[in-house]
Amino acid sequence: MDTRFAGRRLARGRLLRTAGRSGFVARGVLYTLVGVLALRIAFGDGGEQADRQGALRRIAGQPFGPAMLWAPAAGFAGMAVWRASTAVFGESGRKKTGSRVLLAGRAVFHASVCWGTAACAAGAGGGSDGDAASRDWTATALGWPVGRRLVGGAGLVLLGIGVAIAVRAVQRRFLRKLDTAAMRSRTRAVVTAIGVSGNLARGAVYGVAGVFVLLPAVRFDAGRAKGMDGTLRSFADSATGPWLLGAVAGGLVAYGAFSFVSARRRRFAGTGA
Repeated sequence: MDTRFAGRRLARGRLLRTAGRSGFVARGVLYTLVGVLALRIAFGDGGEQADRQGALRRIAGQPFGPAMLWAPAAGFAGMAVWRASTAVFGESGRKKTGSRVLLAGRAVFHASVCWGTAACAAGAGGGSDGDAASRDWTATALGWPVGRRLVGGAGLVLLGIGVAIAVRAVQRRFLRKLDTAAMRSRTRAVVTAIGVSGNLARGAVYGVAGVFVLLPAVRFDAGRAKGMDGTLRSFADSATGPWLLGAVAGGLVAYGAFSFVSARRRRFAGTGA
């Protein structure tokens, strides 16, 4: 009986590790494409959206593109399953409710990304324009009795997430989740560099997006809300011009590369293995 239980536990662990790794690959593909699209905007070719919808449409526009989209859709499904499993069984020994809630939230998020990717693969499009969707959601929320507080709270959460990501990047806490012992010193240096730059760029995007959510709450103007594409384009409108956007876009490409590394080197604790 114990042997059968151990065998099932080992098989479940292997399945969840495979699911998680496929999710990191899918995340790497999308972040790399978003970064490339943002680089094109920075250097004067801004005809496409630099967000998830833009990345999916770029893939869909290739030969056999719609069929190719099923691969990242499956990857995000795997990521959602793995996150849900860690929410139930814990990750790296953590059993606190806060950690479980955060992991469950990530599972829901990746499930929604999976759904949007699958819809695009099925020919239903990659979802509505991110900026328009953000404005529509903000306008709806502002019409509620406590709408301004809700929108303001959402903005503060995004801003807090951005700051937290940036701080953890500087602290290099992402290395704790990787099997760095198996890396050569030069490989670890490269992984550290792309991890820091990638997470700093991601933190900057989250933080600025949070500000663009806060502004409608403060000024009661849903038109100021922006999605990822609008947030990235705002970097090009800064005093540094396209160079800041170019730096952030390069960071997003680096985060895509870091995701590919995570698919290979991530330590999957708490998966029943």
